[in-house]
Order: sequence, then structure tokens, then C-alpha cells
Amino acid sequence: MYYSYGFDWFLIIITFIITLGSQFYINSKYSHNRKILTKKGYSGRDVARKILDKNGLGSVSVVEVSGMLSDHYDPRGKVVRLSSDIYNNSSIASVSVAAHECGHAIQDKDGYFFLRFRSSIIPFVNIASSAGYIAIVIGLFAGALNFIRIGIFFELIILFFQIITLPVEFNASRRGLAQLEDLGILNKDELSKSRGMLIAAALTYVAAVATSLLEIIRLILIAGRDER
Repeated sequence: MYYSYGFDWFLIIITFIITLGSQFYINSKYSHNRKILTKKGYSGRDVARKILDKNGLGSVSVVEVSGMLSDHYDPRGKVVRLSSDIYNNSSIASVSVAAHECGHAIQDKDGYFFLRFRSSIIPFVNIASSAGYIAIVIGLFAGALNFIRIGIFFELIILFFQIITLPVEFNASRRGLAQLEDLGILNKDELSKSRGMLIAAALTYVAAVATSLLEIIRLILIAGRDER
């Protein structure tokens, strides 16, 4: 019994370290690269517009939104939304994030399978996220094993979604970097820095998969312990 509880805490600590470590890594990369201005001085907005126009996506708009790193591509509205820091500045970070989001727009145009599939299951994942949290809380506090099992099922749906997200994000970065090179927006040294930052950003999704998997393992252990 003691070993099981001890292992639970071990998993919680590992999950915390992975989450904190991945966030610290991407934040440090972003903070560093946002201070380095590109030689050609294109803003994130300029870069997004150039990439979209080059790929026949002139109908896709680029808009400024509030928040920090709130950047995303909206496949329904056909809009690339860039946070103010990314939209207005010409740093390595700004150019990299803008190119990455345009990579998603190009995926959408090309009918990239994983992007389409991920978009189609988002409503189910949103339900699973809320329902799973409620089921797990009830199960843990009430000692109701069936609720814990339901929570595990919903957590598996979220894990599946996160796994599907990995190729979407890595592929968008690859497409974005290719555009930055093809259009001559960044030189060789700047491309290397951009690649490093986008890899760091992608690793946060890998960390999310790892933490979800550890949480599922922890819940399975709890359920198995309660059965005894």
C-alpha cells in the first residue's frame, strides 16, 4: 500500500517537472530570440502576408490579437491571428511564430490529413476534457471506482488528440521554415536560430503527451489499488 502511494507521488512530481521544464525552456528560447532583430526587418505581419500570398492564400487574413503567444490559425475563419508582439516586431521569434502559423494555413489548403482530422474531433475533445475532470474529482473524493474508470477513458481521448497534434505542429514548423528560406526572409544563421526556437515550441507538445500518459498511469494505479 505504501509503495503504491509513494509511486503516485513520484508520478506527480515527474509530471510537474516535465510541465515546468518545458515551459521554462520555450519561454527562455522565446525571450532570447525576441531580442534578436532580423537583418531584413520584416515584421511578423509582413512575413505572414508574404508567405500566404506566395502560396495562393491571399484570401486568408492576418489580424492582431491581444495576449502573449496567443497566435493561431483559424481554419474555419481562414484567419492567421498573431499576438501584438509577434504581429508588430521583426525579431527572430516574431518571424518564426508567424511562419509557423502560416504553415498551418498551407496545411489547410493542401488538405493535410492530420490537421483536418484534429479539427474534426475538437468538439469531442472539449467534452472529454470537462467530463473527464468532473469524473476524476468525483471518483477520487467519493471513492467511486466507476467514475475513475470513466475519467481514464476521457483522458485517453485527450491523449489521442495530443498525439495527433504532434505531426500537425512539427509539419507546420517544417513548412514555415521552408518558406522563410525560399523567400529569403532569413539568412543561414537566422534560420538556425528560428529552427531552434520552433523545435523548443514543438517539444512542449511532446511534454503534454508525456504528462497525460503519466496521469493516465497514475489513475490506473489508483483504480487498481481501490479494487483490492
